[in-house]
Amino acid sequence: MQAAAVVVGRLGLSSTPLLATRRLTRMADTLSRPSSDLAKFREVYKKAKHVVVLTGAGVSAESGVPTFRGDGGLWRTWRAQDLASPSAFARDPSLVWEFYHYRRELMATKHPNPAHLAIAEAEQRLTAEGRRLVVITQNIDELHKKAGSKEVLELHGSLFRTECTKCQEIRPNTDSPICASLAGKGAPDPNAVNARIPESELPRCQKCSGLLRPNVVWFGEGLDNNVLQKAGDELDTCDLCLVVGTSSVVYPAAMFAPQVAARGVPVAEFNVETTPATLSFGFHFEGPCGSTLPAALAP
Repeated sequence: MQAAAVVVGRLGLSSTPLLATRRLTRMADTLSRPSSDLAKFREVYKKAKHVVVLTGAGVSAESGVPTFRGDGGLWRTWRAQDLASPSAFARDPSLVWEFYHYRRELMATKHPNPAHLAIAEAEQRLTAEGRRLVVITQNIDELHKKAGSKEVLELHGSLFRTECTKCQEIRPNTDSPICASLAGKGAPDPNAVNARIPESELPRCQKCSGLLRPNVVWFGEGLDNNVLQKAGDELDTCDLCLVVGTSSVVYPAAMFAPQVAARGVPVAEFNVETTPATLSFGFHFEGPCGSTLPAALAP
């Protein structure tokens, strides 16, 4: 997690989640409850020149995208963390590719919801006015791009990019199926039989024929340094931050908005419930993001 530690240190944060949580709790103890005054938020929004929108799984969940968390958050009988790791891929690349093939194919049936669209439309309007809006997302489904957002930083990568395990080339890939052997595979049914596809028939690199993997950040891996550098630049210079559909428990992203708030920048949280970071923010709007965000970002 060296890359994560770089941006955390730069923002004045602890790279240890437990220490960061304790610091966040101390920060929250000194603050009053956030406002839910939409008119007051709109006044701040209209004056902002550089808006950063941090988004998490809650935004995608409102489009029907599985989060693979909590009760029932399994693919077949597997937890996401049991499959989304370098060791799992080394042990059974066929099974891991079935999991990601299912997720890629599922996205053909999912569409941006009103929250995605509100963010994309706001970016277009602000750009025309000489202002900026940048999305920093933990999601890998590309629904922000599908909605029309142009400035998107994907902290955890994308389902629709591949990375060669041999030559490390990264390239977009929206093929359906991604390879012939995965056609019809990946059903989430707990009784489904693992396909056990030979490695030679799994997705291969067009450049060197090496085995491809999804270009996503797996458990145990650090975030991309370039993406973190860009995210840090945006967070350091924004004058308004929105936290949308994130539980504020995945580090280092969980500490981004609280640290922005700590330097006196207005932060507004849009979520279906309060989070460990809520009390450190100036605004909190509870409810589905697709219901609360469009009104907040309307012209």
